[in-house]
Amino acid sequence: MAKIVVIGSASIDLTVISDKRPQAGETVIGQELVLSPGGKGANQAVAAARLGAEVAFIGAIGKDSYGNQILDNLKHNQVDTKYVYQLENITSGTAHIILAEGDNSIVVVPAANMQLTPAMIDAALDIIRAADIIMVQQEIPIVVIEHVSKICQDLGVKLLLNPAPIRETPASVIAAATYITPNEHEAAALFHGLSLEAALAKNPHKLIVTQGKNGALYHDGVQQVLVAGFKVSAIDTTGAGDTFNAAFAVAIAEGKSFAASIRFANAAAALSVQKLGAQGGMPQREEVERMLNHE
Repeated sequence: MAKIVVIGSASIDLTVISDKRPQAGETVIGQELVLSPGGKGANQAVAAARLGAEVAFIGAIGKDSYGNQILDNLKHNQVDTKYVYQLENITSGTAHIILAEGDNSIVVVPAANMQLTPAMIDAALDIIRAADIIMVQQEIPIVVIEHVSKICQDLGVKLLLNPAPIRETPASVIAAATYITPNEHEAAALFHGLSLEAALAKNPHKLIVTQGKNGALYHDGVQQVLVAGFKVSAIDTTGAGDTFNAAFAVAIAEGKSFAASIRFANAAAALSVQKLGAQGGMPQREEVERMLNHE
């Protein structure tokens, strides 16, 4: 069984479903409000656990009703919460999502997520040392991401960096990462001055550029390769990227080839968009295997 430690954000998603996305200064009537657990870190932890990995999550939440929901949900999904820090005098993180016109718009309020510290990471060194792969995203303080990347480098533990949301990422973090998984927009910002083709060529078997329903690109050391996505009818794309990252981490930790790991991730992401909510559609392992076996 793959051992994965996810270090990142946990929040509650407040999703508004509407036919139309409001313009600046405009008010529209929505159809429904859905509250569900989210945060890129928690999403990836839940997705990896559903896909059969042994998962521990490190993060910070508030000592409030949202924090309790986040904690209960992680436990329900068999995620180890020993290093989830529930803090006083700060609210849990929230994401405010408008689902309209076939896509989503998101405003994230990090709150407690930005209170995660290097000392909290150091307290969990035993599980980090024993992990097959560490996953980190960018909804937590950059100093923590830097600290994690140095620990992984020192211990020789694989690090998957999902550079979302895009922000200034130190060169040392990019160098320390074993795998980097941006979308095209994030890749352009991360490798400023390089074309997509050049960035991929400089980072073979490391940089994976996700392209939504079209699949994902990487470079195999000889040429650029597109691993095609799966054609499905999408209901909600929220959390698809998190599912992709978790599924890739699980597959690569289990010893699957680079291309096979991306294909596994594409299948998991395709399944995830067919239900509402970031975690609502995240598949179980048998669903992914079934999709792959019927292709």
